[in-house]
Amino acid sequence: MSDAPRLLIVRLRNWVGDVTLGVPTLQRLADAGHELRLLGKGWARDLLAGHGWQVTPLAKTTRERVAQLRTLRCQALADDPGFARHLNAVCFPYSFSSALEFRLAGLKAIGHAHEARSLLLARALARPRSVHELQVYWQLGSAFLGRDAPLPAAIDLRVSTAHDAAARALLAAHGVAPGCIVICPFAGGTFEGRDKSWPAFAEFAAQVLPAFGRPLVICPGPGEQALAQARFGGATLLADVNLGVYAALLKHAALMISNDTGPGHIAAAVGTPLLSVLGPTDPRQWGAWGPHVTLLRGRGGAAWPSVAQARDAVAALLAPR
Repeated sequence: MSDAPRLLIVRLRNWVGDVTLGVPTLQRLADAGHELRLLGKGWARDLLAGHGWQVTPLAKTTRERVAQLRTLRCQALADDPGFARHLNAVCFPYSFSSALEFRLAGLKAIGHAHEARSLLLARALARPRSVHELQVYWQLGSAFLGRDAPLPAAIDLRVSTAHDAAARALLAAHGVAPGCIVICPFAGGTFEGRDKSWPAFAEFAAQVLPAFGRPLVICPGPGEQALAQARFGGATLLADVNLGVYAALLKHAALMISNDTGPGHIAAAVGTPLLSVLGPTDPRQWGAWGPHVTLLRGRGGAAWPSVAQARDAVAALLAPR
């Protein structure tokens, strides 16, 4: 038998939540004996550092991305003699360009038949409808491996030792003890054209959360620091935190309260209790995944939950067990 690794090139999606929801499928592929070589946004290297996978930061242009994939292909051919004889790539994105780049790079990719991509992929699958996005990725992994498996109960995002040490040091430097509440009042993009940011978040953070007696922490991303300072001044602001350290910080928190956005998915993925405040988002497709997720939605046709609903939910989640 050959001891050569079974290499697999994987193109990640472009959003934090999507990459996080894909972690169980990536780990399943790795557990099946594949050495993963990932291509994704630069922040994916920190987010996935605890798993030890190689991550190449995605270039900006199509020409540069094709060159990256060709380089990865050449390296894989040198390291794995059987690399070219079978499916050797997984395309998580649905875009036409991502499938085209795999084809131009000479890779045999599996992906979803979307935007007329079937002729570009070595194997194209119909994208499942009316299922959670984690399940979409999981079924793609099942097709590649040729066998089904039960959906995972939790994502189990791993945190690296270095990121955990950095998170501990950062909390200590700001005088924040473990057991804090992390808030994420930001939300990138929209859902069906509607804003995903809870309008009452600032009022709730200023008038309700202090009564619980726990330090509040906020970690704004690029372009979010001014809003954090202006509307959430009662929280300890930790700026420029990479996603690996952010994940580690969340492991030391008692609770995260978040809009529908990437950090909420990270909290659920590392096992931190999450209060996910949803307005227009459909949780059946995009809700955070895990056993410690509490979804909070409006009642009686209201688009958003009330401050009182959120207060009661936080009290229940922080109550002694």
